[in-house]
Amino acid sequence: MEWVINDLRYEEHDPRNVVACIYQLEETEVEVVWLRELPLASRYSSPFDVLEAVERMQRVSRATRPVTIPHLPPLLAT
Repeated sequence: MEWVINDLRYEEHDPRNVVACIYQLEETEVEVVWLRELPLASRYSSPFDVLEAVERMQRVSRATRPVTIPHLPPLLAT
C-alpha cells in the first residue's frame, strides 16, 4: 500500500503540493520518503502516525516565542 501527504495550500499541479510518500513495509511499519526537508523520522508505525508528526511540527513552528530585543538607554548628547 502507498499513501501521500499533500499540502493543500498549493494547487494540485504544483510540485510543492506533495509533502511525503508513505509505503507499507509490514503490518505495523511504514517508511516515509520526504519530498521536503523536514526533520522527521523515516519510519513510523502507521500512516496516521506520520500525518500526526507533520501536524505536530506545524503547530510547534507557529508557536515560537518572540525574540527579545535588548533595550539600551539613549546616548547622551555632549
